[in-house]
Amino acid sequence: MNAFNHRRIIIGDIHGYYKGLMTLLDAIAPTSTDEVYFLGDLIDRGPESAQVVEFVIHHKYKCLLGNHEQILLNVLAEIDDPSPMVQTWLCTGGQATVASYKQAIIPYEHVEWFANLPTYLDLGDIWLVHAGVDPTIALAKQTSEQFCWVRNEFHSIQKAFFPDKLIITGHTITFTMPGVKPGQLAQGRGWLDIDTGAYHPRSGWLTGLDINNSMVYQVNVFKNITRILPLSEAIAIVNPDDINQVHQSKGIGASTSRQK
Repeated sequence: MNAFNHRRIIIGDIHGYYKGLMTLLDAIAPTSTDEVYFLGDLIDRGPESAQVVEFVIHHKYKCLLGNHEQILLNVLAEIDDPSPMVQTWLCTGGQATVASYKQAIIPYEHVEWFANLPTYLDLGDIWLVHAGVDPTIALAKQTSEQFCWVRNEFHSIQKAFFPDKLIITGHTITFTMPGVKPGQLAQGRGWLDIDTGAYHPRSGWLTGLDINNSMVYQVNVFKNITRILPLSEAIAIVNPDDINQVHQSKGIGASTSRQK
């Protein structure tokens, strides 16, 4: 198979690991003819959220709204009593984000950019979204609540949501699904999850996917290891019935489980 000169590069949840992102992009080496997309969750948990956001804005890369960007926007929009929401955000990685900005002030330009991020991108044969879709709700009625937060009901679908599009997501760390090892991508019925848990001590892998050439680029942000794999060697297939069994055993039923 001939390689495509024009590539579509999709990058999973970065969570403030700017140096890891730079190493990943060095390995990918995107050119001016390539398209680069980010699936959201640029911020929180890692030490360099401000640098990640500034880099993506500066290069005018397309980026989706992630649940962590949405949490930040919700915090800033809460006027009456923001303290409970602020504490929740700080405890789920927001403290590292604040610390990454000079004088702990997030500039208006960044906030405005977050507020205008799309919740999904339709690229024809692939459909990019941060978390997924809720198959029980008509697509036109879904909002950022589903696109940024959905988990179980999406991952356990028995039939592809789109007959002619692959849904590519981040949000749920792949190794939290049954049969998936740290660093592996997870594939279900009509979807592919590339959030390999860059911030998580069990993983550290940050993933970039060249979907046109079916190649996976990864860097471990803790060990500074880079690897390039064919997509077929990087994927673990997820059985939707296994997803349901895991959630039932844990007593988890909500589609928008807010654990990350």
